[in-house]
Amino acid sequence: MTEQLEFDVVVIGAGPVGENVADYAVRGGLTAALVEAERVGGECSFWACMPSKALLRTGHAVAAARRLPGVHAEFDPAAVLARRDEIVAHWRDDGQVRWAEGVGIAVLRGVGRVSGVRTVTVTGSDGTRRTLTARHAVAVCTGSVPVSPPIPGLDQIRPWYSRDATSAHSVPGRLGVLGGGVVGVEMAQAWARLGSRVTLLAREDRLLPAQEPIVSDLVAAGLRADGVDVRLDTGLDEVKQLDSGIQLSVGGETVEVDELLLATGRRPNTADLGLGGLGLDENGPLRVDDSGRAVGADGLDWLYGAGDVTGRAPLTHQGKYEARIAAAAIAARARGEAAPPEPWSEYAATADHHAVTQVVFTDPEVAAVGRTAERAEADGLNVRVVDLDISVAGSYLHAENYTGKLRAVVDTERQVLVGVTFVGPDVAELLHAATVAVVGEVPLSRLWHAVPAYPTISEVWLRLLEAYRSS
Repeated sequence: MTEQLEFDVVVIGAGPVGENVADYAVRGGLTAALVEAERVGGECSFWACMPSKALLRTGHAVAAARRLPGVHAEFDPAAVLARRDEIVAHWRDDGQVRWAEGVGIAVLRGVGRVSGVRTVTVTGSDGTRRTLTARHAVAVCTGSVPVSPPIPGLDQIRPWYSRDATSAHSVPGRLGVLGGGVVGVEMAQAWARLGSRVTLLAREDRLLPAQEPIVSDLVAAGLRADGVDVRLDTGLDEVKQLDSGIQLSVGGETVEVDELLLATGRRPNTADLGLGGLGLDENGPLRVDDSGRAVGADGLDWLYGAGDVTGRAPLTHQGKYEARIAAAAIAARARGEAAPPEPWSEYAATADHHAVTQVVFTDPEVAAVGRTAERAEADGLNVRVVDLDISVAGSYLHAENYTGKLRAVVDTERQVLVGVTFVGPDVAELLHAATVAVVGEVPLSRLWHAVPAYPTISEVWLRLLEAYRSS
């Protein structure tokens, strides 16, 4: 017999995004259930954001210390791996489950699939099935999954994907990395600093191609300083398993590695969720409006999505933002309110369009918000670009020979910032000020009165305004 359960909101996927939908729904006076096939806490907690930054942090701290005269610092890679294990709770989700149940969220283990209108079928690992009925909404928060490129011989080896790279318990002697995006550059640097000899193959002519062009050279220089063999505009022709390792065929040359990390992108995890039965595409993102409600077929006013599965802004913090918006809309509509997704209202994830924030935790760091200059021009804006070296008293105190850059994109008609990118050691903490300026559309004339404290790296804001006024 199939068990029948009823809740106001049923959420498929208990990562940070799903947790936020359920949490905010409960705060709005609704009952909520989280359905999870793996670990409550999801990709970010156990295989992505948290373990990857744990692997990077010690190496960054030691490198920062070494930039000061008279400092000699070392670290133990085994201690870094042990700390990573602690940060991910040794891949146990007991604490996450306790939190969810403690705030009134029901946690159900199993694979969730939309099986009808406001209906989710949950199949447990033992084959038992439960049917959940949602009085108001079903929210799909199933994230994304890695994609593999069509490379001859790939099916004959067991490559690393991002989960393998963040959960490995020993340092490979030789690591190949295919991909010059965020996962590729972060993991290349993490494992190089932990002692691996790393070869990074990037098929584009620059690293982090979605970022401003000023980023690539500094990030590549940082990787090369750590011994990474960075090869741009280079693909992987073939792989072959040898007794001594994995042989990579690269433009007529061979490179031998012990592990190969495929960091070639991710796609929304919409397969086998039952979306096809609703008239939706199961091979692409779940398209939603700004309130998180699904679009693309009739009769879906009860179906919502948030996070990577929507393809809108595939970053954990943006997904959590979308989750808060969706939950607010669900709760309001459950009360009989219209909850129109007007821009910048509590029912609209407006920031997804033009104010997405991102930090790449390499050394140097990359921190960006809003549009690149290329994107702003494509959007029809008249823009002026200001490029600066980050060279102020605060950066000099921060490190000997501090090297960093800033690019600001200004909408000249409204005299507001529409995009800002920083690249340099420890620039992530500069990002939120830029985010406030972009989201708030703060006129540059008013920013002139936001006085940066001396001596901090934030003095670069004054240099930016001076450069813009004088240009």
